[in-house]
Amino acid sequence: MNLYEPASFGALQLSNRIVMAPLTRLRAGADGVPNELLVEHYAQRAGTGMIVTEGTWLVPESRSYPGQPGIYTQAQIDGWRRVTDAVHAAGGTIVVQLMHGGRVSHTGITGTARIVAPSAIAAGGATHLADGTKADMPVPHALLTDEVSETVEVFVQAARNAIAAGFDGVEVHGANGYLIHEFLAPTSNVRGDQYGGSPENRSRFAIEVTSAVAAAIGADRTGIRLSPERNIQGVMEEDAADVWATYTALTEGLAPLGLAFVDVLHHEPTGDLVQHIRRTVGAPFIANTGFATPTTREEATAIVEGGWADAIGIGRAVIANPDLAHRWQHEAELNEPRPQHFYGATGKGYIDYPTLAEVRG
Repeated sequence: MNLYEPASFGALQLSNRIVMAPLTRLRAGADGVPNELLVEHYAQRAGTGMIVTEGTWLVPESRSYPGQPGIYTQAQIDGWRRVTDAVHAAGGTIVVQLMHGGRVSHTGITGTARIVAPSAIAAGGATHLADGTKADMPVPHALLTDEVSETVEVFVQAARNAIAAGFDGVEVHGANGYLIHEFLAPTSNVRGDQYGGSPENRSRFAIEVTSAVAAAIGADRTGIRLSPERNIQGVMEEDAADVWATYTALTEGLAPLGLAFVDVLHHEPTGDLVQHIRRTVGAPFIANTGFATPTTREEATAIVEGGWADAIGIGRAVIANPDLAHRWQHEAELNEPRPQHFYGATGKGYIDYPTLAEVRG
């Protein structure tokens, strides 16, 4: 495989095998409505093979951050429609990451009476509220068994809203310490019902969500993101045997669906665990090497051309280089990212990175 050749992931058509990873940027304002900043930002990056949007909340209770976009209200759906229209006009493919933040939130962010999780265990640490102050993340409400089923339907409705907004598909967020990941790990899930205890039970919610979304919009438009052993936000997966058993149960449950893709964040994409996940799930596979160091062109090429993944997810380099695929293919110089502007409310560090043509005049 070549990094710059097209690919078909289910119904999703990729012009190359460089995927824009989901990147939290928090530019959607208090109402969570995608605005013109988001329209321009994503349209600028339509040259990547596929865009995965930042994590997008499903209902107010699922929101994790001020400025995070939602896909719940009609205004949010209409805002995303402007984004998808712009990306498609530029020849791109775009899917929305459906994110339920679970316990990684605060009622001062959600505006709801509670935050929720598999178990009544706080994530730990503090979070920033909309007024700029910080607050400890509270002990969440442990979802009742019936409420777990209701939460599956929350994902389904959000997936339907995504299709109404013009997205080519969705990525279910099962990673990075948010709700689905909280169910997977024994440190954040101490339930005594069919959603807790064994690896098979802890993987049940992820399988039910993904299956229901696939049934609603088509498995060929549905993907999932996983981050085994990420050890973030209190979701600790440090028992190697349990990790192997949990992600085996999960991927065996997902395999019959025929998903469009599986996107795995792990620092060893060629390692036994990640490749076991890939073989077991049997879907087009996106590797993302994680947050420790940015993935270089050489690393991305080696992973894809070596047959370790069907595509590579890229974060910081895509932030700084809207035309990254073109630059990498032609071995051109790169803009450097400006981390101090990764989060904010303006276009600075968001839509002001120049293309190669602009740099060279």
